[in-house]
Amino acid sequence: MTKEVKKMENQTTLEERFLKCPYATAQSIISGKWAVLILYYLEEGPLRFNELLRKMPKMTHATLSVQLKSLEEYGLIKRVQFESIPPKVEYSLTEMGEKFHPVIAAIETWGNEYIAKMNGGDPA
Repeated sequence: MTKEVKKMENQTTLEERFLKCPYATAQSIISGKWAVLILYYLEEGPLRFNELLRKMPKMTHATLSVQLKSLEEYGLIKRVQFESIPPKVEYSLTEMGEKFHPVIAAIETWGNEYIAKMNGGDPA
């Protein structure tokens, strides 16, 4: 544990630790139920709202809207609105969002090992 993280132990909430502790900051940003999946899908390139919604059929329109706004506020995705009729909006990763790729790759590796272990297999 780093000195900085150790200093944070007396600050009890995520809000108090945000932008001070790397773990609390990451937890705050990706705490949305669908945040990691949204970032994963946007790695493929820009997507429109309904394209994202189709990739996650159990997600509601309102939930996706909230998650996208949150990720945009955190600076991981950008929203580009094109002046057309009907209006067209695309979402894509920012430079900081693209830097999340190794985290997604690590989550995939860990997730596959966990799934194999829980299904009685030998994780590779």
